Amino acid sequence: MSEQATATEQQFQMPKHGEICWTELSTRNSEAAKSFYTELFGWTIKESKALEGNNEECSGAGMKYDEHYLGDKPQGGIYQMGEEFGEAPSHWMSYVAVDDVDASAAKVTELGGSICVPPTDIPNVGRFAVINDPTGAAISIITLKH
Repeated sequence: MSEQATATEQQFQMPKHGEICWTELSTRNSEAAKSFYTELFGWTIKESKALEGNNEECSGAGMKYDEHYLGDKPQGGIYQMGEEFGEAPSHWMSYVAVDDVDASAAKVTELGGSICVPPTDIPNVGRFAVINDPTGAAISIITLKH
């Protein structure tokens, strides 16, 4: 494991159920976005090591994932959107920690919401899903690896 990944893990505390734990920017121009946010908020950007050594879907497809930091604390990620996003505009996504992503996803439909992306594993990270509340608003839920 790289020194950066080890440092990130040491700085990261496991979030509580219901806590917003990560924000992620999917963008059409990652370089312009990184420049904008570093100037506006004083963030630093570091290339993530989370995808190293993972399957073809994540690492072999050329996905570059950067993490944004405030001081020495990781706050979220930024990545370049690919063709699979179609005409979707650049957008932010918040991730809410849950104890069990599969159980929470099942509860979403019981409460009148819908599943946009079903529970899916993220190598070296955990398991997530993208849900829509009954009004159509999207948010991600995630169970992180310990």
